[in-house]
Amino acid sequence: MELGKAKDFCNQWLPAWTGNKPELLISFYSEDAFYSDPFIPQGLKGKERILKYFRKFISFYPDWKYEHVEIFPTEKGFTLKWKVSLPINKDTIVEYGVDIVEISNDKIIRNEVYFDTASL
Repeated sequence: MELGKAKDFCNQWLPAWTGNKPELLISFYSEDAFYSDPFIPQGLKGKERILKYFRKFISFYPDWKYEHVEIFPTEKGFTLKWKVSLPINKDTIVEYGVDIVEISNDKIIRNEVYFDTASL
């Protein structure tokens, strides 16, 4: 994927993680997408299973905000280094992580997320 296209995709996709809008977020994923993160390292396959997880997971953190730090294009998509700011009470936790993202027909077919869960 070209860098410009990957940046455009991230500029639309990353804000969908904010505001507890799982239906908007899942619209970026294909019907047979694969998703994993540190809480479900075995991953989930299929849009409906991922949506069920997103409904629960992002409801815990409705005000977090993601931004891309670096994007490394790959043949099938990109690897993304991101930063998340998570307001908790009067503090803000800042964490960094990495996603492996593969895209087909403008939809995510594979999304593996890696980050340290200690502060969450």
